[in-house]
Amino acid sequence: MTPRLLRFPAVRALLLQLAAFPLALSLIYLLASGGLVMSYWHVAVVQGLFAAGLSWWRGLASWWRAIQFAFPLALLATLGLAIPPLAFLAVFLFLLLLYWSTYRTQVPYYPSGRRVWNALHDALPQGKKLRVIDIGSGLGGLVLDLQRRRPESCIEGIELAPLPWSISHLRARLARSRARFIRGDYEALDFADYDAVFAYLSPAVTAALWRKAAREMRPGTSLFSYEFIIVGQPPTHVIHPTEGGPALYQWDF
Repeated sequence: MTPRLLRFPAVRALLLQLAAFPLALSLIYLLASGGLVMSYWHVAVVQGLFAAGLSWWRGLASWWRAIQFAFPLALLATLGLAIPPLAFLAVFLFLLLLYWSTYRTQVPYYPSGRRVWNALHDALPQGKKLRVIDIGSGLGGLVLDLQRRRPESCIEGIELAPLPWSISHLRARLARSRARFIRGDYEALDFADYDAVFAYLSPAVTAALWRKAAREMRPGTSLFSYEFIIVGQPPTHVIHPTEGGPALYQWDF
């Protein structure tokens, strides 16, 4: 296990769940030696408590502690349903293709919505050819909509997970859209190639996103982040696609 992998909370949570097992087994053995009769549910509770305690000790977020405690109980409950193993495999493969390396990026699938697409379209400079990219483009809705409205421009999306990328790529071909979808990690892009960068990611990556944008984006370009502010970087504009809903933040360079 490389030190880089240990930085990812999901990997650390898995290792802590494994570390809790011998501790829970030892306690259960001692209790059983004392004559205490324990069911599988008792064992699952003990395992969950040790896993949650280790997660607290290692500084994982509160939701990880809840997940760690609930995981053994959920596993035991699922085993009681007698679901065919192939069904588990099918669900695993589907989630793998949908989320791919979310354990590393800490960015799950977040759809935006038409009102956000409208707000972004209105915020972009009008009457000029632009090159715009949606990083983490998901199923491609924003990219396809913006390309339809701005046919003179080059609208692109980049997505790491294979299933959303495949769907967005297929949608573009069926619609005969000029929109381009790239499968890959946005960190490999050069933001200097774009007039505007749109992100709907997660608070876990906004600081790194800002460092990349500040290093690479040209004067006169803009970075947009829906819902998640970049701490310590006051936005140039704050747009509200829906009344009382999350904001679309804009930073002009």
